[in-house]
Amino acid sequence: MKRREAIISLGCMAVIGPSLFSCKERKRSDTMKQEINTENAPKAIGPYSQGIIANGFVFASGQIPLDPATGELNTGPVEEQAHLVLTNLKAVIEASGSSMDKVVKCTVFLEDMDDYGAVNTIYGEYFNAPYPARAAIQVARLPKDVKVEIEAIAIL
Repeated sequence: MKRREAIISLGCMAVIGPSLFSCKERKRSDTMKQEINTENAPKAIGPYSQGIIANGFVFASGQIPLDPATGELNTGPVEEQAHLVLTNLKAVIEASGSSMDKVVKCTVFLEDMDDYGAVNTIYGEYFNAPYPARAAIQVARLPKDVKVEIEAIAIL
């Protein structure tokens, strides 16, 4: 092996670690992305995708309590909104070929941190141990003035 190729290989190993893929194969897969599109979750209401598959991960866009069948917004109690949000999130994750058990990170956006306990209870119904890493953040405002929005990253 030439010195340059050896250095490139070692550099690849240092950056991405040893794997079954060569540096060239890994680099090629890093640039590929695939859109997730399912009728079981609300259509995107802006210039974004329901989710993206890239480099072995699923990146699910933040879901709000929109009924995918009717397009209607659930403006009920935060518990109802949380159930619909997580049902929508699950639909996107499953449409990718992954599952809720493979979710590694969630971000929960709340209109009011006083709703944390109620949302946390509902959230616990959708995930099993080991639970995903998570952040919960109170924000000034959410799309369509909903009470909760959740996004996730999963392993494909």
